[in-house]
Amino acid sequence: MPRPRQFDEERVLAAVQSVFWDNGYAGTSLEDLLAASGLGKGSLYGAFGDKRSLFLRVLREYDEANDRTLRTWLEQADRAVDVIRGFVTGPVRDPGGEQARRGCLLANTAMELSVNASEVAAEARRSYAATTSVLVDAIERAQREGDIAPHVDPDSTAHAVLAGQLGLIVLGRIGQDPAALLVMAETLISGLLTKP
Repeated sequence: MPRPRQFDEERVLAAVQSVFWDNGYAGTSLEDLLAASGLGKGSLYGAFGDKRSLFLRVLREYDEANDRTLRTWLEQADRAVDVIRGFVTGPVRDPGGEQARRGCLLANTAMELSVNASEVAAEARRSYAATTSVLVDAIERAQREGDIAPHVDPDSTAHAVLAGQLGLIVLGRIGQDPAALLVMAETLISGLLTKP
C-alpha cells in the first residue's frame, strides 16, 4: 500500500506556481522546484510527475481559479460594467507596478511556450475562451442595465476587451510606466464600451 503524503499539496502547488510565474518554465530548474516545495526529487516527481506535468497542472489550476473568480465577481457585482472595467484595469492598477511587472502566468506562458508546446497552446485557447464567455455575459448584462449601448456586439467586444487587457499585461511586463498603463486601460474601456 502506498504511504499517505506527508505534505500539504496545495501549499506545494502554490509555492511551485510562484517560482514558475517569476522565472518562466525554461528559467525554472529542478533545484528551484525542490527548494520552493521543500520536497525531495522522488517525492516531487512521485506526487506530480515530471517538470512538464507539474507545470501543466499548475497552469490549469491557475486558469481555473481565475475563471471561478471572474464568474463569482460577475455574479456578485452590482453593475456588470464594473466587472469589465476591473478586468481591464486590474492588472495595471498597482501603485508600485509589481503586479504589472510580474504579468499573468498564462500570458507569460503563452508567449514563452505556445509555439513549441501544443498542450500550452490548447490550455491558453481553452482558458481564453472561458474568459471571453464570461465577458460576453458581462457585456450583455451591462446592456440590459443601460451601461453599454444596445448596438455593441457582445462577442466581438468581449474578444477586443480580452485582447486589450493582454496587450496591457505585455506592456506592463516590459516595464511600461504604471500610470501610463492605467491611462491606456481607461482609453480602451471608453473606446469599446460606448454608452447609449
